[in-house]
Amino acid sequence: MAKVEIYTKAFCPYCARAMNLLASKDVQVEETDIGMNTAKRGEMIDRAGGRTTVPQIFIDGTHVGGSDDLAALERAGKLDAMLGR
Repeated sequence: MAKVEIYTKAFCPYCARAMNLLASKDVQVEETDIGMNTAKRGEMIDRAGGRTTVPQIFIDGTHVGGSDDLAALERAGKLDAMLGR
């Protein structure tokens, strides 16, 4: 199974949507809330190539993007392969 990391903030509907999609796939997710953690926010921005919005999602270290990008992978039938399913 792939390692899935997601940077989130509390009360973010896009974060919840991404987490729900991943939960529907029974994927364990390493979630990092950047709301009050400027160091982790900086880490996310560096890893995401300057993107500052949440969520930012990584699968096996590869930057997937945000919630819309994750949903697009699912619609295209590519998400399961990335997750090692």
